[in-house]
Amino acid sequence: MGAIADRLAALGLTLPAPLAAPPGVRLPFALVRVHGDVAYVSGHGPFDGDRQLYKGSVGGEVSVEDGYAAARATALSMLASLQQELGELDRVTGWLKALGFVKCAPGFDVTPAAINGFSDLILELWGEPAGRHARSAIGAGELPFGMPVEVEAVVALG
Repeated sequence: MGAIADRLAALGLTLPAPLAAPPGVRLPFALVRVHGDVAYVSGHGPFDGDRQLYKGSVGGEVSVEDGYAAARATALSMLASLQQELGELDRVTGWLKALGFVKCAPGFDVTPAAINGFSDLILELWGEPAGRHARSAIGAGELPFGMPVEVEAVVALG
């Protein structure tokens, strides 16, 4: 096991099954696209394989705390895709950029509070400075499949 796998285990976390299209849905793109020493990670949501873990609008039927948990689950889903593509999470030497979207109930404007679930887990696992990333947290009226959060990322590889 690598250092990141050891940190996941120390936190009592296991990676979900890699993201798979829900029944009847076609995803004609790469979940992770490696180009040189950079990996571009497509938008992920809170999934375990093809099973969606959270659904709804943050600030509505999804509390801010559950939005945070959904973003944390999204990070785990993304890590499962990275591990599947790279073979080893320790190949990720730095998190460069994360772009987070939050499906917002009317009037909800604290999108960073939800996406912090993603960022906090990355920082817990990679530490400083490798886990420190640029980030946006954008409110959206709708996200695919009614997901409360979606995150895409760019990571450096070693």
